[in-house]
Amino acid sequence: MRRIQALTCLLLACALSAMAQKTTSDTRRLRDGDLLFVVVEKENPITEVTRQGTAPAIDHVGIFHRHDGQPMVIEANTSGVVERPLQDFIHEGTYLLVGRVSKRPDLVQTLENAHRHLGKPYDFIYMPGDEAIYCSELVLLSFVDREGHPVFQPIPMSFHDEKGEVTPYWKDYYSRRALDVPEGKEGSNPGELSRRANVKIKYKFTRFAK
Repeated sequence: MRRIQALTCLLLACALSAMAQKTTSDTRRLRDGDLLFVVVEKENPITEVTRQGTAPAIDHVGIFHRHDGQPMVIEANTSGVVERPLQDFIHEGTYLLVGRVSKRPDLVQTLENAHRHLGKPYDFIYMPGDEAIYCSELVLLSFVDREGHPVFQPIPMSFHDEKGEVTPYWKDYYSRRALDVPEGKEGSNPGELSRRANVKIKYKFTRFAK
């Protein structure tokens, strides 16, 4: 079973890398509801426990849409749930991977849901069921299909290394907050979200262009 899971992860990572070879800087190729995955150059505590195989190191995600014709992103960053221009968002990482959600989600309702969360605080402890929201959690809360059902289901959260041990960073992170590491609790992360079967990576977006 483990070999099958490992092979599946490897195939997904290879497919992700291959699809990302299509590079663009043309915002006209972006569609409302596209997921913008931020790829970073160096590993960090998030990518160390969420990256798989040779997949890109993704540590953030936002939701693209146009407002009065202007390319914008709705995201949950450390300032809270905000909406800002794509030009500001893209400078967060080395480049973006543009993921398009398949099976035709209800984009009108999805974007209304995302806007409804604007102003909420950032979830620094990555726990479900509270008012605070982190980046991939915003995606799970926003995307619905045409029957109003969630497009994405939560997964067990991972704070462990390849040996299955919670990393020292996350032990210290939660210890300083007098909390247990929520290993295995329901949640999400942007790297795993980019590898979902219903997310197709369309482009590598390398720089902003009007």
